[in-house]
Amino acid sequence: MKLSFPKKPLLATGAVLASLALALSGCSGSTTTEQEGGSAAPAGDGKLQALKDKGSITVSIAGEAPYSYEEGGKATGATIALAEKIFGDMGIKEVKTVLVDWNGLIPGLTAGRADAVSAGMSILPDRCANADFANPEIMYTTALMTQKGNPKSLSDLDSVKKKIDDGEKIKLAVLAGGIEAGYAKSLGLKVQSVPDAQTGMDTVDNGRADAFAMTAISLNFMAEQNKDANIEVTDAFVQDIDGKPQIGAGATVFAQGDDELRDAYNEGLAKITESEESYLDVVGEYGFTAENLPPKDLTTEELCKG
Repeated sequence: MKLSFPKKPLLATGAVLASLALALSGCSGSTTTEQEGGSAAPAGDGKLQALKDKGSITVSIAGEAPYSYEEGGKATGATIALAEKIFGDMGIKEVKTVLVDWNGLIPGLTAGRADAVSAGMSILPDRCANADFANPEIMYTTALMTQKGNPKSLSDLDSVKKKIDDGEKIKLAVLAGGIEAGYAKSLGLKVQSVPDAQTGMDTVDNGRADAFAMTAISLNFMAEQNKDANIEVTDAFVQDIDGKPQIGAGATVFAQGDDELRDAYNEGLAKITESEESYLDVVGEYGFTAENLPPKDLTTEELCKG
């Protein structure tokens, strides 16, 4: 499994063995491993207290920088910072992480392999049918990663569709299970599915795809850290589907029935998102700005309805 990490010496890249377990200690320390059996506390009422008694919570991540990823063997990123702050204030001192493919995040959560998903996952109706999302915590836009010089002159998914409709061959890569895959499907585009962002970047870099669609902040983060790669990133855009702008809002995800834990998380999140200053104090160091702060009137209920 590859991670969407920068290719710098201090950052982990390449394949991650499923059997690798990194033992760390300390209040904010995290461990990352692929797990076969269940590791979550029992769902339902009493779970919050059980986690407090245990002193730790397990969240699943998909290795997408700068949301949640590994650096130097330790889980880090904006959503990890949110988790450590919010769960820490609840009295749950340690956040442990389990690394899975993006498509396995919600199935792993419902199977009890994690207590929550911390990956900046977009709030979508089909996902809401299988899990409970906390309140929005990150707003994002979309971009395309292309080779340097943007040889196909692509700007957004509409430009990809127009060129294909005009007879030009365009190879588009998307993250399997990602929101961009849904956009492409709605536009009738054929795509190459990749398991993680690192593979998406490599696919463009080596010419196996003309463009890779993903969240703008992730693509820009990767491009900044991979300046020697043959890639660049387009300007960010908000995709329209049937004339309706697609609002991208990510949140932490909980298993159905874990209302008490989700509500406690929302209370802690509200203290962070109440102002730009408090928000950026937690996520600013990962490249997030005030533009990523969700508007106060945007609700999970609204986004779950589509």
